[in-house]
Amino acid sequence: MDSWVDLYWLPLGAGGWFVRTNGRVYERCSAGRNHRAPLDLFHSGLMVHADGATYAVEMGPVWNVADRDRGVLCEGPVGSARLGRFRAFRYELRCWAGGRIPDVAEAVDSPVRTTEELARVRRVLELLALVPPLVWGRDELALGEMWNSNSAVAWVLARSGHDMEAIRPPAGGRAPGWDAGLELARRQG
Repeated sequence: MDSWVDLYWLPLGAGGWFVRTNGRVYERCSAGRNHRAPLDLFHSGLMVHADGATYAVEMGPVWNVADRDRGVLCEGPVGSARLGRFRAFRYELRCWAGGRIPDVAEAVDSPVRTTEELARVRRVLELLALVPPLVWGRDELALGEMWNSNSAVAWVLARSGHDMEAIRPPAGGRAPGWDAGLELARRQG
């Protein structure tokens, strides 16, 4: 059977000036604190194909996609648990059959085919339903980095047995939150 998982690296803020501008400010501050040059920031998403269906996997605000069949697996708060009571401060993880990743046309060095093994692809789909809905933008489990979409993607890939040393953001860039997903996967064995 034809099965695969493709990883896409999207420039942070692709398609929107607000996120792009805030991301650049965040990265300049982070680079200064860590005594390094600022890097390009990336947001990750997956396209998964198994059993004749293709799924778009991405984390985003609950309010930015109107389709009722967008495959919402979980919702979580943005910034703080208290703010999460308000729709404007909630995100959702989607595994959307027949869906799309917004701004995929702006992806860099993508897609990255991570596997074509049917068992591993199915495991990715199973694990997506188990992604913990932690507070986006916070490090509530002391993982060393904030939780976000990159964390969820890294966690799923690591837990499904991917070689995580072989999966890296494009040259000259980084994916904030990626290491938080790896650390949580490591702790969970």
